[in-house]
Amino acid sequence: MRDWRTDPTFAMCRALVDGADPASFAGGAFDVRAVVAGVLSGARSGLLLDAVPWGNFPHGGDAREAVHLLRTGDNSARHATDVLGGLCANDSRAAAALAVPFLIPIATDARHAHRAAALAVLSGPARARHFGVASRDELLLHRTDPRRHAPDGYDDYGVEVTGYPAGWSVAAARAAITAEAPVLLPLLNDCDPTIRIDAAYALATAADLDHTVRTALAARFATEHDATVRAALLLAVAETTRAHAHPPTVWWFRERWQDQAEAPEVRLAAAIGWLCLTDEPAPEDLHQTLDTFATDERAHALDALPWMNAAAGSGEPGLRRCIRCMLHPEEPEPWDDPWAFSL
Repeated sequence: MRDWRTDPTFAMCRALVDGADPASFAGGAFDVRAVVAGVLSGARSGLLLDAVPWGNFPHGGDAREAVHLLRTGDNSARHATDVLGGLCANDSRAAAALAVPFLIPIATDARHAHRAAALAVLSGPARARHFGVASRDELLLHRTDPRRHAPDGYDDYGVEVTGYPAGWSVAAARAAITAEAPVLLPLLNDCDPTIRIDAAYALATAADLDHTVRTALAARFATEHDATVRAALLLAVAETTRAHAHPPTVWWFRERWQDQAEAPEVRLAAAIGWLCLTDEPAPEDLHQTLDTFATDERAHALDALPWMNAAAGSGEPGLRRCIRCMLHPEEPEPWDDPWAFSL
């Protein structure tokens, strides 16, 4: 990737770091929220990539090229998704957020060769901080600071590594996913279980004030037979419920991890979801559920779920990391230094 400091938007980022009021840039050409709002309808009708001001955002050229490769079915699709995923992993989401309106039509086109790749990365910029996050306070929470409980205005998310307002990127991506939720929802019924998992992961970031998404996720859960997909649907329900509180769902999660007829993967996901949705102390039967079913083999298998994959770190599977951080926060982080040696 090129040095972000050579991008035109660096002047804006530097001004913000120096104390400029972000409001002075709101709604303009450097506000990714405004730009995404302008391209949402055009992206589905074939809006030309070059009609979008990619150059106004750090790494915008790289994001544009990634979208181009995916749209044309180029064999470099893996590289394209690595670029978009890397922007989010490196805390530089603005250009990736701008790509979302273009990724959704690819992801929802059953004939497109790269629909799975597009779907897997399109919701990355909609989560402000999630890599390596596994605590009760932070997992399944799209905000940067779990201590903040103000309504989502996205103005208090801090800044990305470039100095760009992190909340603007998150808001733009979530707005695009919310607007296109009606075309994403049918993917929950796709014949490919990976598509169903990634669709749930993306839909969990949509604004769901009328609970349409949560209802659809729960309805699919009622008919889903694949245990791993069922676990994904539960984590998606928990994430959207965390953003839009619904007390009956908390009790529903408790019933799921207590249900001995459920598959172990489902009970584990339900236990993790319940811990994130309540401040209640973990009861003994929840501890027993986790101790019984969270085997090393199953923990590694559940890293196929994007939530668990993102939570993993230092050689520790995501499920194991969640259990340690949620139930034993006093335990130190594992140290995984490949260059270390004993004296």
